[in-house]
Amino acid sequence: MTDAELRNMISRTLTCRIDERENCSEKMEQFLQRCFYQSGQYDSQENFLELDKTLKEHESGRVSNRLFYLSIPPNIFIDAVRCASLSASSSNGWTRVIVEKPFGRDSESSAALTRALKQYLEEDQIFRIDHYLGKELVENLSVLRFSNLIFEPLWSRQYIRNVQFIFSEDFGTEGRGGYFDHYGIIRDIMQNHLLQILALFAMETPVSLDAEDIRNEKVKVLRSMRPLRVDDVVIGQYKTHTKGGVTYPGYTDDKTVPKDSLTPTFAAASLFIDNARWDGVPFLMKAGKALHNRRAEIRVQFRHVPGNLYNRNFGTDLDRATNELVIRVQPDEAIYLKINNKVPGLGMRLDRSNLNLLYKARYSKEIPDAYERLLLDAIEGERRLFIRSDELEAAWSLFTPVLKELEEEKIIPEYYPYGSRGPVGAHYLAARCNVKWGDLGVDE
Repeated sequence: MTDAELRNMISRTLTCRIDERENCSEKMEQFLQRCFYQSGQYDSQENFLELDKTLKEHESGRVSNRLFYLSIPPNIFIDAVRCASLSASSSNGWTRVIVEKPFGRDSESSAALTRALKQYLEEDQIFRIDHYLGKELVENLSVLRFSNLIFEPLWSRQYIRNVQFIFSEDFGTEGRGGYFDHYGIIRDIMQNHLLQILALFAMETPVSLDAEDIRNEKVKVLRSMRPLRVDDVVIGQYKTHTKGGVTYPGYTDDKTVPKDSLTPTFAAASLFIDNARWDGVPFLMKAGKALHNRRAEIRVQFRHVPGNLYNRNFGTDLDRATNELVIRVQPDEAIYLKINNKVPGLGMRLDRSNLNLLYKARYSKEIPDAYERLLLDAIEGERRLFIRSDELEAAWSLFTPVLKELEEEKIIPEYYPYGSRGPVGAHYLAARCNVKWGDLGVDE
């Protein structure tokens, strides 16, 4: 590819979100002039020496900082890192490497990958990117909790009955089946995105906002978690479904997926943190593809009011009277708190209302993409939202035994129709913890 072809390719998807008074096309042109294409093999030191030479021409004597982004298949990570480290490192600035997930398939492969990376890089040069941690509302989680007096005292087993992390997509694997089949939904979403958000949600107050202090607290949460058993997990796989005259394909209808694949496209799990703050509080996770809607949210369900005077007004369903804090990560970013309220009128009718902060109504600015924030952080050397190797090790040690058992025992997933709410087993799992999924209500 020539430089011109690369620029043409980038320009098709390049957007501009700067001040309206600025000339966008001029800025875009300036940006494109700084994009270059260098051809070469991932495992060739000679090719990386050529890259080094080209970079030096562009740097023309200035301090050179180099950031390598590995958005490549995991089996060639190490070759690329070896060559970049030995032949194209910066001689007078910093060299950093962003590693795109997956970080291995289990504890062993993840540890092997970390060991191999550390042959050529220091820990502070490795940036393991999890784009979910760059989402605006995940970033806001700590602000919400640590700088609002109304939430900080409530953040414990005394007031919180359960916490739910829900991730659903309304489409299937769409041609990515080959990649997905090797990993499955637990590795793809739960072990990284959802577990990271859980650690941020449940951690103790860090000493400071310094990256290492925050990461230390996250590791403590992961290490306090009760080992996960197969009984704590429900898996599912979507099957073909016809709705309104349209037939939606099942997972194994994807040509890149083996016909007898048992890879889960849906999983739900109940997790517990065995420490003083969270003892006995269920943390429920569910993630799935080809479900009835697209959403990612954290739902915090508070305990019932002791001796509630209005219990008889709610009838038998006390859950409907429970306060709930919902942090919707996507789509339509929002934070809302469900409260009980009297319906205006002469009778005593109670209603649930939302105290709602809808981001697009409150903030007219466009919310930056998660990758923009994370790339900027990597350039500035800000590590708060990147995963440290001991954190990765703790996350894998939680999920690896269950993943191994599911695969070795060839446990068959529960099939659910494309576009449904997922397997029924997820509701039994929640019921065992005396919980209802929060996204099933009429006022979700």
